[in-house]
This record gives sequence, structure tokens and C-alpha cells, in this order.
Amino acid sequence: MPAGSTGTGGISSPPAQPAVSLARRRIRPPMSKNLVKKWFPGYESVRGHRALGILGPRLRAPDLWHLNRRSVAGAFAVGLFVAFLPIPMQMLLAAIIAIAVRVNLPVSVLLVWVSNPVTIPPILYTAYTIGRWILNEPRRTLRVELTVEWITGELLTIWVPVMVGSLVLAVVASAAGYLTIRVLWWFSVIQRVRLRRARLRRRLMKSQHNPYRPKTNSGEEQSQDHG
Repeated sequence: MPAGSTGTGGISSPPAQPAVSLARRRIRPPMSKNLVKKWFPGYESVRGHRALGILGPRLRAPDLWHLNRRSVAGAFAVGLFVAFLPIPMQMLLAAIIAIAVRVNLPVSVLLVWVSNPVTIPPILYTAYTIGRWILNEPRRTLRVELTVEWITGELLTIWVPVMVGSLVLAVVASAAGYLTIRVLWWFSVIQRVRLRRARLRRRLMKSQHNPYRPKTNSGEEQSQDHG
């Protein structure tokens, strides 16, 4: 009996398809271009940002806009490192470092906004606590305020432990960001391989030359033909 026929009325049944879940069919690599741009809504606006205008034609270098594993992971390392440094003009510094090490410039620049008016006080307090512990300085009451008086007064008296703690936070955040993106990208590669294998299997199941189709013994086939 020909493969694929039901044996009644000559109506052929469609070939069996592998059990591939809909969830797997819809999985997309987590590090796709669209997802990165979704994480960073201002991705394209970086090109014309006023603070970066002094860099001129360097911003148009193609390798600074690549979205690949090395470029994005390196950009996370650069952006998070600069974000935890208590210095002005963080975007410009992140852009200069990104140009120097040839990683994704928009991601590097946009990640410095991890430090913003909401997060700066806890970041500075944590940096001071770490720096004071490393330098073995006596504990003191500290209240972080983003005012000119606090910056020109209180901050100037504790800037050494703050800088030491900030460097520690910057290095830890940079390494964590780099490793996280590398791991996520590795998982995305595995997902793409699985998706390709699933698609290939479905195509093979639908084709006439199907290696997954169960094979029958030649003796059984002859007995069925003579019967």
C-alpha cells in the first residue's frame, strides 16, 4: 500500500508533522536588532546629539553602529563603567571610549543614563560606603543631596572614598553587563539553531524523501503484495 494512503476510497492523508510547540516557533533571538532598539528608544537620535557634535565624522563610522555580540557586549561594559563614575559629561566620555575600543556607540552612550537624578543619591551613598570600608575610614552620617551647596561642601570632604567606591562599582557593573550580554547572546544562538532544525525537520516530514518515516521489512511488503 503506498505510503500516505488511508486504504479507503483512495483518499491520501497528509504526512505526519513533528510536534513542535507554537511557543518555540514564535521564539526570537533575545539579542535581535529590533529588541536592542526597543531597549534603547533613543538609539537613532544619538547620531545627532548636540553633546556629541564635537566628535564630528567619527560618529558615522560603520563599526560603531554594528549590532553583534562583541559590539553590544562591549558597549554594555563601556556604558555601565562610565555610568557609575561621579563625573560630568558622561555621554561624551562614553562615546570617546566606544570610538577607541570600536564598540556600539549608541548603546554605550545611552547606558550612562543608568545614573540619573533618581539613582544618583543611592549610587553615591553606596560608593561612599564601599570606599570608606576599603580605606578604613571612620563611619559618619551622610545625606546625599543634589544641590550646589552639598556638592561644593559635603562632597568635597568625602570625594576620596566616593571615587574609590565608584571605581569598584564601575568595574563590577561593567563586568556583569559584559558577561550577561555574552551569555544571553549565546542562548540566542542556541535558540536559532533549534529553530532551524525544527524548520528543517518539518520540511523533511512534508517531502517525499522523508528519513523519519518508519521503514518496513521487505518480507512484510512482499507478503502484503501477494495477499
